[in-house]
Order: sequence, then structure tokens, then C-alpha cells
Amino acid sequence: MFGTRIVIAETDAAYRRKLKEAFRHADYLVVGEAADARSALQIIFQTEPRVVVMDPYLPGGEGIDLTGIIDEHRVAPVVAIVSGAQGEIEDYARLPGVYGVLLKPLQAGTVQPVIESALANFDRAMKLEKELKDLRRELENRKIVEMAKGLLMERKKITEREAYRHLQKISMDRCIPLVRVAKNVITHYRQNRD
Repeated sequence: MFGTRIVIAETDAAYRRKLKEAFRHADYLVVGEAADARSALQIIFQTEPRVVVMDPYLPGGEGIDLTGIIDEHRVAPVVAIVSGAQGEIEDYARLPGVYGVLLKPLQAGTVQPVIESALANFDRAMKLEKELKDLRRELENRKIVEMAKGLLMERKKITEREAYRHLQKISMDRCIPLVRVAKNVITHYRQNRD
């Protein structure tokens, strides 16, 4: 994607130059470079890139879960730089926040597919995370409404349908969300236990 902002975090300056050149040819924009863990985190949080291409085990990162920190803050997908055997590639791919792997030595034809795949998968994961959060909130709201209906049914000796209509009517008359009405009903009946 033209102009996609990338941060490179790799100790090998020659490899960083090769990556930067490959990204430039693929129309990506390198907004920061780092050779150690702390500098990498600083640059990543300051520049807010769309992708972080890094060696997850940078010097100065002992005891720091770099990819975990990046993943926790949902900054960007990480593309891990790997120079090892098949088992090592799988280990890197399992790190939190890693959405792709670039092998050393760099093969220019793999850069764009790996970056685009990482972006697409990260965007998909963020969308699913938002949907999950929305569904959880909706479920919580339904539980609150159900609790309020139960209290109304018990205290006013009305049916479930009548309790729900009562909540709806108050919601529409006062122009407030149904869940807020339900919370007010629950609070009222809890304070006024007769």
C-alpha cells in the first residue's frame, strides 16, 4: 500500500539498509530505525507506524517482551526478521503480535506480500476484537435489562412482556437508552427493599 509507514528495528545496519531500499521500491515509507530494544519502543510509540519490522530479540531487550508490549498497545502488526532454521521461524511466528516473518537474507519479492498480509491480518484481528467487545457489552446490557424485568415482575406482579413494555415506555418517554432505564430500576428497587 503506497506510503504505508514502517519502523525497522534491527541491529545489522547493512540489513536495515537493504530493508529500507526494498521498502522504498515497494512504495513504503520508513519513518524510523532502531538498533536496540529501548530505542525501538520509543520510536514505535512516537511515530505510530502501520507496520513494525523487527528482530524480536534486540539487544537491550533482555527481560522485555517487545512483541508483547507492541501487541498489548495494539500499535501495529510486527513482522519478525528471522535468520534461522524452520523451528526458529515457527517460534518467532508464535510470538504475540507477530503477523509475518521476513527471512535473512532478504528476498525482495517477498517484502510486499509479507507486509500486506501482516496488515490485512492485523486489521482483521482488530475488527474481530471490536466486534467481540461490542457483543460482550450487548450481552451485559441484556443481562441488566433481564434483571430489571425480573424485579418489575416480582414487585409489580406483572408479566415479562408487561415489564419489558414498561421499560420501553420509560425509555421512549424520557429519550434515554433502555439499559440506563434498567439500571435506574435496579438501583431504585435495591434502595427501596420493602
